[in-house]
Amino acid sequence: MIDLIAEPDDSNWDGNYFNYFTEVEDYFQQARGTGLFLLSPLDWALIENWKNAGIPLEAVKRGIEDAFEKWRARKTKRRLINSLAYCAQAVAEVAGRVPASRQKKTQTAPFSAHEIRSHLDHASNTIRNSNIQAVEEIATALDAMAAEAETYVTQLEDLEQRLTTLEEKMVALARGLQSDQDLLEMRRNLDRELKPYRGKMTADQLSMLERRYLDTALLEHVRLPRLSLFYIR
Repeated sequence: MIDLIAEPDDSNWDGNYFNYFTEVEDYFQQARGTGLFLLSPLDWALIENWKNAGIPLEAVKRGIEDAFEKWRARKTKRRLINSLAYCAQAVAEVAGRVPASRQKKTQTAPFSAHEIRSHLDHASNTIRNSNIQAVEEIATALDAMAAEAETYVTQLEDLEQRLTTLEEKMVALARGLQSDQDLLEMRRNLDRELKPYRGKMTADQLSMLERRYLDTALLEHVRLPRLSLFYIR
């Protein structure tokens, strides 16, 4: 069992979220207490929502722990917690108690020019290997960014914004390549995964999560990469 996280003070709210995904994944696995557990596409979309909403990593961890504490306190446990979606309401409640000033803190990301360049080169190569002519200009743009990796070490926010813009273009192109049946099947998969948790989320949370999930599914279907720096491994 993971120790409860203390109520945060100003010094605890780290604004460095570039390990956000793996930190949340590791913490959820520990809280679940059943060894290796792979997150679903729905879970990854939810983490991305939290990250993009500026919810501090410690708030997510505290919300996960709160959700598991409530689950453990139940007299009847019909099944294990198999998705981060179960923790969504608890995370929202913790995040609501965090002053905005804490959420906006930032620190220098721990990326070298080499790591940035490798990430951009890998994305560019993956795009070209997809053999989708329409995204060639995006690969070219990534090549140009990779050539300026040293500059972006201290301009990560600017780089992330540029990557987000390029990724949005890729998602739009990927959507245009899908048949109506493909899009319908993605929607059905989403609905199946979300069904057990719809009553635990607000309409806004569901709307954002659905969009993130579908965007990721579209890119995966045509073998195009996610570009965000949060996917650096």
